[in-house]
Amino acid sequence: MAATLITLGGFLVNTAAIGVRWVESYKLGFGYVPLSNMYESMVFFSWSTVLIYLIFEYFYGYKAIGVLATALGFLGIAIVSLTGVSSEIQPLVPALQSNWLTAHVVTCFVGYAAFAVSYAICILYLIRTKDLKQVLILSLHPLVLPLLVSFIKYGNIKPNLITADNLVAMWIVTAVVGAAFFGLYLVFSRADDLLPPLKVLDELSYKAVAVGFPLLTLGILTGAAWANYAWGTYWSWDPKETWSLITWFVYAAFLHARFTAGWRGKGLAWLSVIGFGAVVFTYWGVNYVLSGLHSYA
Repeated sequence: MAATLITLGGFLVNTAAIGVRWVESYKLGFGYVPLSNMYESMVFFSWSTVLIYLIFEYFYGYKAIGVLATALGFLGIAIVSLTGVSSEIQPLVPALQSNWLTAHVVTCFVGYAAFAVSYAICILYLIRTKDLKQVLILSLHPLVLPLLVSFIKYGNIKPNLITADNLVAMWIVTAVVGAAFFGLYLVFSRADDLLPPLKVLDELSYKAVAVGFPLLTLGILTGAAWANYAWGTYWSWDPKETWSLITWFVYAAFLHARFTAGWRGKGLAWLSVIGFGAVVFTYWGVNYVLSGLHSYA
């Protein structure tokens, strides 16, 4: 009960912070929903992730999934705080001055949050299997992000986006995440009663994807409508659009594999992990590596 109250308290504080920023934008004469840049969208993603988790806890009662789900929300705030992402409230560029912005960002990021909860559940599923090899892979895979960023920095791809301090901060954050995965394995492998049964984790992961997939679909559709409004075309194969579509196909494959091929267990769990990797690259990787119509985000 205490953990739920603390989580709810943090969620309410985050809600208030978003509200204050919204009011402040009006005081500055800009007047927009705070969803327009990397800082604001990451804060909203963190808020949405905790919201989805709290809904799952309310309906299904399994608090153990909050160990990772809420940690992902915290990690989102930590990343934008430690890596120097600007939190300044600025006027919107013309392309963002549309009600389609709110519809597009809200649906996409609440969908991403549902995928984050599915990812957290699948990590716990894989830990529950007590396969040390899998857990070591899980512990090391967060290091891929700083390796990618290192390549970007020292390979002179958009070097202005990354500073040495940001790189160190990212290494620290991801090393902590990797250590946390292994620590969870050590704890849960010795206390089976702390985690729900594998069958329950499998079902909860599917339900989270079932929430996120239609939201991502709606987000892509509203994004297409917004693109037509702003640039006169529904689809331009912008890198962000392309990777959103790739992410959509990964989760479509997840649902297809479950319903048509009858997949259950580890295969689907790993597919969810891959899917969330696609989400992370769609949101962060594209901004660092590629350029396009979403460069302002």
